[in-house]
Amino acid sequence: MARILVLGYGNPMRSDDGLGWQIAVELFRTNHSPDVEVLPCHQLTPELAPTVSRADVVIFVDCEQGGTPGEICCREVRCEATPLSFTHHLTPGALMALSSELFGACPRAWLLSMQGQEYSAGDSFSPAVAAHICDLRARLQRLIQEGQGSTSVAC
Repeated sequence: MARILVLGYGNPMRSDDGLGWQIAVELFRTNHSPDVEVLPCHQLTPELAPTVSRADVVIFVDCEQGGTPGEICCREVRCEATPLSFTHHLTPGALMALSSELFGACPRAWLLSMQGQEYSAGDSFSPAVAAHICDLRARLQRLIQEGQGSTSVAC
């Protein structure tokens, strides 16, 4: 069975930005599969590269800006061949590239995201995001199930 890593990230004190983190916390509490590792993170950092390198499939969960609030998007993540700087904030593609460069492993990866609306200080989601959280959870569960069953995972 494939080893799945779920990385949900964002700031839980910045309204919609905390969506990925919150989804990961919920999944962490309810996950019973030894083949699924769930890590809630405030941001993606270089320290995650060893964990990424040990997975067969990585699913990133985040809230993004710039689209229609509440819209869910799923896309494959590829290793980004960008020069690494001395920052502690990475994109999913840069983290995958770091895993490949340091450990020779670039597992298949997807970014499951929802477009947010509110990013000010606060610990609740905007109505547009709250209305689609169940859809995001269901999509994440399908990705996990597909990843556990075979190597052909699709958004």
